Amino acid sequence: MKKALPFLLLLVVVVLGLAFPSVEAANVTDSKIDTGDTAWLLVSTALVLLMTPGLAYFYGGMVRKKNVISTMLQSLVCMGLITVLWVVFGFSLAFGDDIGGVIGNPGTFFMMKGMIGNAVWSLAPTIPLVLFAMFQLKFAVITPALITGAFAERIKFNSYLIFITLFMIIIYAPLAHATWHPDGILFKLGVLDFAGGTVVHMSAGWAALASALFLKSRAKAEHTPARVSYVILGTGLLWFGWFGFNAGSAVGAGTLAATALATTTTASAAAAMAWVFFDMFRGKKPSAMGACIGAVVGLVAITPAAGFVTVSHSLVIGIVAAVVSNLVVIWRSRTKIDDTLDVFPCHGVGGMVGMLMTGIFANQTVNAANTTGNGLYYGEPKLFTVHLMALVGVSIFAFVGSYALLVITNAISPLRVTSEEEEIGLDISQHDEEL
Repeated sequence: MKKALPFLLLLVVVVLGLAFPSVEAANVTDSKIDTGDTAWLLVSTALVLLMTPGLAYFYGGMVRKKNVISTMLQSLVCMGLITVLWVVFGFSLAFGDDIGGVIGNPGTFFMMKGMIGNAVWSLAPTIPLVLFAMFQLKFAVITPALITGAFAERIKFNSYLIFITLFMIIIYAPLAHATWHPDGILFKLGVLDFAGGTVVHMSAGWAALASALFLKSRAKAEHTPARVSYVILGTGLLWFGWFGFNAGSAVGAGTLAATALATTTTASAAAAMAWVFFDMFRGKKPSAMGACIGAVVGLVAITPAAGFVTVSHSLVIGIVAAVVSNLVVIWRSRTKIDDTLDVFPCHGVGGMVGMLMTGIFANQTVNAANTTGNGLYYGEPKLFTVHLMALVGVSIFAFVGSYALLVITNAISPLRVTSEEEEIGLDISQHDEEL
């Protein structure tokens, strides 16, 4: 019975989708499709998809050799499972007709209905609705994959599938709806999240911390990377794909996309160098791992701000995020928290820094869609205050919600591998494969 619970949950959502169909989605209209915008979003969608294999290499290179395949598969499987869930009802939960400002009607776009013709999303009026749905899918795919670095080397694969299914439905979809849907509660408050600092990185970061606390430490919490070259390759793929992640979130091929691309490049470069120099200042040798981690932290931090700040301020965001995340990594290493690949210090903290820095440096001349106001740097405290309140609320929701899902998942199917399976390695014990 316990093992059937997640499938029963999915069945309930499917039944709701069939029972409560939406005649016409409130935020879907007919419009003239722009071929240039459509072409850019097609490319961006492919770029964001590439980030998940990039993450697989990034994480896979960091773990011990006996866990490389398992770690990489935990990322890649999201491309399959989350896609199916998204097409059936996930997109509806995130972008369907509003229910209370926190979730969408699962019947609005059930099984991708209403996607044919010139239907468009109200905030992306020049690209086909189906393309918008597929672009947003890639964000939903990589978010649970980001969490895997926290519980790498000690989680049962079958239980992991249950957890990420529940996470997508109960954590990711409500946050996406609240932040990006015109009727969402955070959207109405004026929270600015250009490409997912709150929805993607903060949710994944807090879920990672919850996972590390729930699963506790590995038997041997050592850090011996299997392939640093994999980490370098993964960083390159992530940085490349992140242009679709951020610049694609302009949902058009125009000046805003160009600005987002520029701020993304600059913040990542600044963070990579800041991480290396900070390590050197502490007496450590400059390392490839440090440069790669710093670059990714910069990408994380600029994500919520990419289309709202100037290029010069993106330099500041990258440097600050790198130093703060590095300090949190140092703190974490002195505790008993076994966040294997430091997902919370890098993605969670990086996302929070980016959210707060958006509240400081947002400039309405960069993006006219910012109706909340300029940032604190320009003497306007409203946006920063809104972001500070949202940060607290989202953090509590993501952490407590994720911990509760871990408890539920563990009751259905034990999350932790046995000591023998951990010693053998997850590649063999979970997949009967070797590197």
